[in-house]
Amino acid sequence: MTKWTTKNMPNLAGKVIIVTGGNSGLGFESVKAFAEKGANVVMACRSVKRGEVAKSQLKMPDNVVVMRLDLADFDAVRAFALDFKQKYKRLDVLMNNAGVMLQPYKLNACGVESHLATNHLGHFLLTHLMLPVLSHTPGARVVSISSLAHRKGFFDFDNINYDQGESYDAMTAYRRSKLASLLFAIQLQTYFEAKKLDVISVAAHPGVVPTNLVNHRFSKFAQRIIRPVAQLVLQNPARGVLPQLRASVAPDVSGGDYYGPSASNEWRGYPVLVLPEKISCRQEWAKQLWVFSEKITGCKC
Repeated sequence: MTKWTTKNMPNLAGKVIIVTGGNSGLGFESVKAFAEKGANVVMACRSVKRGEVAKSQLKMPDNVVVMRLDLADFDAVRAFALDFKQKYKRLDVLMNNAGVMLQPYKLNACGVESHLATNHLGHFLLTHLMLPVLSHTPGARVVSISSLAHRKGFFDFDNINYDQGESYDAMTAYRRSKLASLLFAIQLQTYFEAKKLDVISVAAHPGVVPTNLVNHRFSKFAQRIIRPVAQLVLQNPARGVLPQLRASVAPDVSGGDYYGPSASNEWRGYPVLVLPEKISCRQEWAKQLWVFSEKITGCKC
């Protein structure tokens, strides 16, 4: 299907879906689409206040619940998981969507650079804390949101924190974190198959979408100039969200699939199966990242 849209989404009544970073950008578009199809959606975000404001903008807010989740704070991730499992007995889709981009150098409480901590490690921990619920939900999915930026990502496990900031570059850190998201999605599918779980791991990327992730890159004045031009050339959030929606609910999706826009450069277009960069298929990195993630988060699988 070359022109898949939200019209192709099935009825989601009775389904439970978590969207991390659900109060803005692609996360908000995902929450809106899921809710309009009848799903019970948990909008997981750092600020409950901002989440409630976002929820008030939805046409169907009654089946959306806002819950606090700070992915860079592993104690907060554990608290969220405990709260969720006390309230829900199923989880059909865990959409690991939240992310930071082009942040100034910063370490989380566990001493890990913020892009990797938020975009990958927090989602790694959350996913494994959700495994008991996912594994008891027939046909459950974990959807990891990567980026075209993964193509230039690189891992140096001996210098995870960029010489304590001395060799830090925000774009390099972001690229690495999005490569981590894709490596995790691939290795997670291997894990599900080895454990014979009725869960699949899928990945997606939105193409090039102007969202508020780039706020740290440009001044407010520059943003006012750049955004109108970018919106004419690039993919808008309503179109950019389609790959992750298709990965989440389309019946023809298989474990290990990767969805992105259909244009030859994958910048824009309707969602189709795409191929990850060869670098993201490096098994040694995927396995090493898994072991590293277990160690840092204290989550042994």
